[in-house]
Amino acid sequence: MVPRQVPPPLHYTGHLLRRAQQVHQAAWNRDVSTQTTSVQFAALSVLSNRPGSSQAELGAELDLDRSTIADLVRRMQARGLVSREGDPRDGRRKVLTLTPAGEEMLEQLRPRVESLEPVLTGGLDDSEAAQLRRLLERVLQDAARRGLVQGH
Repeated sequence: MVPRQVPPPLHYTGHLLRRAQQVHQAAWNRDVSTQTTSVQFAALSVLSNRPGSSQAELGAELDLDRSTIADLVRRMQARGLVSREGDPRDGRRKVLTLTPAGEEMLEQLRPRVESLEPVLTGGLDDSEAAQLRRLLERVLQDAARRGLVQGH
């Protein structure tokens, strides 16, 4: 009996995505921040564009579940980056806004995050980098369609 040939791990998309995430994390820690995570940066960006978003709205935008977004907001609030206040029109709703420290952090990090893009797409020309982003967006859209992630 001939043993079944098992493909190497690099054959599998999941393994490649995990490795790509490791590259992203290492580059983020080296070039952007060891104090502020990429998810926190994304939250700051969303709140900058949509001040007064609820915690639930922020969680939906970032595709984070309730407990994860609650922990994220708690940590950012403890660092003085966001404020969380009751909505005067709806006592059950909590609205989030960037504090001056949060706005400053976002402005400090934005150029570093933008400079990270060529690090992550090294070896690709502009067209290939754009194609990679489009393909990843399609993968995520399909995952949302199948209920694997929230999606937008």
